[in-house]
Amino acid sequence: MVDKAPVTTQRLLRMKADGEKIAVVTSYDASFTCLLEDAGVDVLLVGDSLGMVVQGHDSTLPVTLDDMVYHGACVARTAKQALRVVDMPFMSYATVSQALDSAARMMREGGAHMVKLEGGELFYKTVSALTQHGIPVCGHLGLTPQSVHQLGGYRVQGRDEEAARRLLDEAVGLEQAGALMLVLECVPAVLAKQVSERLQIPVIGIGAGVDCDGQVMVLYDMLGITPGKRPKFSHNFLEQGRDIPAALKAYVEAVKAKRFPAPEQTLA
Repeated sequence: MVDKAPVTTQRLLRMKADGEKIAVVTSYDASFTCLLEDAGVDVLLVGDSLGMVVQGHDSTLPVTLDDMVYHGACVARTAKQALRVVDMPFMSYATVSQALDSAARMMREGGAHMVKLEGGELFYKTVSALTQHGIPVCGHLGLTPQSVHQLGGYRVQGRDEEAARRLLDEAVGLEQAGALMLVLECVPAVLAKQVSERLQIPVIGIGAGVDCDGQVMVLYDMLGITPGKRPKFSHNFLEQGRDIPAALKAYVEAVKAKRFPAPEQTLA
């Protein structure tokens, strides 16, 4: 990274206030972590997407707490500057007590700076309890992959007026509960813009348009190596003859310059 100062939650808040876009990428191991930091990535997300792109499952549901702790620790061993966010896997935060225990392992053993959980109103008390115990929280609304069967598949969320209002209300509720960052996945760009403007905390989009405060991509999607069909909102930055370090830098530059996501990667 050009700026060697560690990225903190306070720095992310300043970046939002200053209009500086935040570049986020998933990472699951030590080697890619080094390359991502060299490319200038601000936040490393140890995502439960590893269940699909690393472990070969058809969803994130089989991923365990032990899996997330293991991969979080792999990333933490070589990370120097980027903020590290680790996903709380399916059913690891069903109760407040369980969430506290799971998050404590994430931070103590997995090297997390922040934990991410999916869901809105149902988890306000959980977010509040975690933050009161000194555990920074990132929320996740829109398409929540851990609820894929309840949602009926990987579909765009918040398209009708009622769903959009509910999502905005839940985003505000998560911020009021103490969340310090929010991921919005697969929501219309207009709605994502409204959420980003309404909240004081950074809003990170994936399939949510260019007006979010930052963008996140699954590393394997960015390099075009995810098996099968990739999401419409993804882009292969390894194209045009780049090597991997150059592709990662191209992504960071595109996010910072507001060139990614382009209209063809934006959901209406």
